[in-house]
Amino acid sequence: MTTTHADATPAPTPTPGRRRPGGGLGSYLVVRFLLIFPTILILVTTVFVMMRATGDPITASLGGRLTPEQLDERISAAGYDRPILVQYLDYLGGILRGDFGTTISDNRPVTEVLVTYGTATLELAVYALAVALLVGIPLGRLAAARRDRGVDATLRVSAVVVYATPVFFAGMLLKLVFSVWLGWLPVAGRASTGTEIAMQRDGAGTGIYLVDAISTGDPEAVSDVLQHAVLPALALGLLTAGVFLRLVRTNVIGTLATGYVEAARSRGVGERRLLRKHAWRPALVPIITVIGLQIAMLLAGAVLTETTFEWKGLGFQLVQYLLARDYVAVQGMVAMLAVIVALTNFLVDVVAALVDPRVRY
Repeated sequence: MTTTHADATPAPTPTPGRRRPGGGLGSYLVVRFLLIFPTILILVTTVFVMMRATGDPITASLGGRLTPEQLDERISAAGYDRPILVQYLDYLGGILRGDFGTTISDNRPVTEVLVTYGTATLELAVYALAVALLVGIPLGRLAAARRDRGVDATLRVSAVVVYATPVFFAGMLLKLVFSVWLGWLPVAGRASTGTEIAMQRDGAGTGIYLVDAISTGDPEAVSDVLQHAVLPALALGLLTAGVFLRLVRTNVIGTLATGYVEAARSRGVGERRLLRKHAWRPALVPIITVIGLQIAMLLAGAVLTETTFEWKGLGFQLVQYLLARDYVAVQGMVAMLAVIVALTNFLVDVVAALVDPRVRY
């Protein structure tokens, strides 16, 4: 059979070290950023459909408290008598303008509710994430260093138990032990009444109590705020710490079994140096990625944690609106949380790409 010129032409040999077309940090970040929009659209659409499946929000919230004529007037004024597609497009347009609607039960813009209570949830999420990282990562390294020993087995079982414990049960147990039995820590709230009055008197208005307490210059106010934060942060943070512990252990053990680590071991490098210099940084990349997923878990867990400890953040307020059947407020708050989670995941992707260039390709 005759060989054509095309058949005989050898395939081009890739140049060593040459990047693939479309690779690089810039294109990676552009793709990840563009994926934010369909993600948010899907989440917002899902929430809109679920809320509308219960009927119009006015009837759901105020039915039985207003006459039929008053209900019809309120429904018409809010535009809920229009076709569902028109309502959906109007809702999307409002989100693009930063308008997430107006609550029915207390007639407040949802954006105002988000700003007022969002700082409390942000503060709690930061505390909980700090607990998760400070507890989970060192214990994960310890479990990997003591692999298949008693310490490793104990830590793995503890991680499973902590992760499987409902956050509200953990919160009540912590309150029982440290507040009721021992009397060491406050049982609920973000700060004592005296501290809140002092922060308001000094004009501190960030909504982040630790920052506001520091701005007063009173060490007792700072101590009071931190004491109130300990139990909620532990209840929510230990849940995520169990995830980090097992993830760090698994990745460090996997990295210690790679070829370049074995080569270093054959040259006489000690196990502690191998763990510190060769195995630790590569094992961090999956952890950075998982942090983005855990942010969503922290926000979801904040609903139960804030309710258990009367921590007046978005989770606590969301429960109040659910009890009032104020689905406009619920819809707006969930949509905003979806935007926060999507943006957080994008930032985590950026950090992961900077730490490990292999992520970009």
